[in-house]
Order: sequence, then C-alpha cells, then structure tokens
Amino acid sequence: MEFGSPQFWLAGLEIIVINILLSGDNAVVIALACRNLPVHQRRWGVFWGAGGAIALRIVLTFFAISLLDLPWLKIIGGVLLLWIGVKLIADDGGDGHEVKASDQLFAAVRTIVVADLVMSLDNVIGVAAAAKGSLFLLVFGLVVSIPLVIVGSQLIMKAIERFPILVMAGGGLLGYVAGQMILTDPGVVGLLPPLPAWSAKAAGGIGALLVV
Repeated sequence: MEFGSPQFWLAGLEIIVINILLSGDNAVVIALACRNLPVHQRRWGVFWGAGGAIALRIVLTFFAISLLDLPWLKIIGGVLLLWIGVKLIADDGGDGHEVKASDQLFAAVRTIVVADLVMSLDNVIGVAAAAKGSLFLLVFGLVVSIPLVIVGSQLIMKAIERFPILVMAGGGLLGYVAGQMILTDPGVVGLLPPLPAWSAKAAGGIGALLVV
C-alpha cells in the first residue's frame, strides 16, 4: 500500500474512526484518574497518560491476535479492570498534604496506562485489521487519534466537576467492560455451553454492579 494513495488514506481514516469509537472508555479512565490532580498538573497527566497508552497500544497491536488466543488472560485483565474501577470510585483524593504532587501525577499516569493496556486487548484487533500489515499506517492512525482522546478526556473531566455522579458512572463503565472480557475469555468459553447473544451484556451489567 503506497503512501498517499486513496487506499492508504481510506485505511488511515478507518484506523482513526475505529480508535475514536473504541476509546470512549479510555477517555473516561483518563478523566477519572486525573480528576484529583492539581489544576496545573491535569494537562500533564492527560498528556503523558494518553501518550503512554497510545504507545503501549501500538506495541500491543503486534501481539494482539496471539495474546487473545491465550486462555485465562482476559480473566486476569478483567479482574484487574474491576479493581481499577473500584479504586477510581473510592479515591476521594485526600487532603493532598501527605503525598507529593509529582507522586500523584505518576500514579495517575500509571493508572491510565494499566487500564488502557487491559481494555485494549480487544480494541487493537480492529485497528490491526484496518492497517492491513502496514506498520507506518498503524502508527499514523494511532498518533492522529491521540489529540482526539486527549480532548475527549478533558471534556469528561469538566463534566465530572459539575456532575460528580459521573465518577460512579465511569467506574461502572469499567466494570461493564471487565464483565464482558471475563465472559469472552477463551478458557471460559471452552468450559461453558453455548450462551445466548445477550449473555455478554448481562456479564457486563454484573461487572458494573460489582464495581459500584
């Protein structure tokens, strides 16, 4: 696929659209993780968190198909995501006097990267398929998506400041993603009889209830 060809730009647009559609939950994680940072550190938290998450997603894409074929991996990721959702809801930020601001910033960035790693196990397959084996196209599409994720997370942070109940909703979203991940793990699928189409949504609902 030649650079600048119609096929190149079409595939690039597909990657950008896929990443935007699949990054709604990632933007929520960024907003939740950075909401308790001092105002002057929030932009840095969003920038480094989103940048690190995108870079990790690029690396993960190369191993996505083989990773998702491994049984029990998605269960581990789902449990980790449940823990992150609970932690984000329970964290009230404290007084801010006992923890240095730099430590808080690092913790927010670490939370963003870990959560994005877990949630991206499914997402990167769509991006890899759209890239059609082109490394340059893959990196191009994901890099272009970075500012879109950053802007989205900042808008969500402003909404959270006005409507704190959104923190609960965001944590519930992470639980929903975790529940679906656990049920669709290859190891779980192999143990259970064929399930109806709505079972994944039901598992997501249970995960959301567990977190909340």
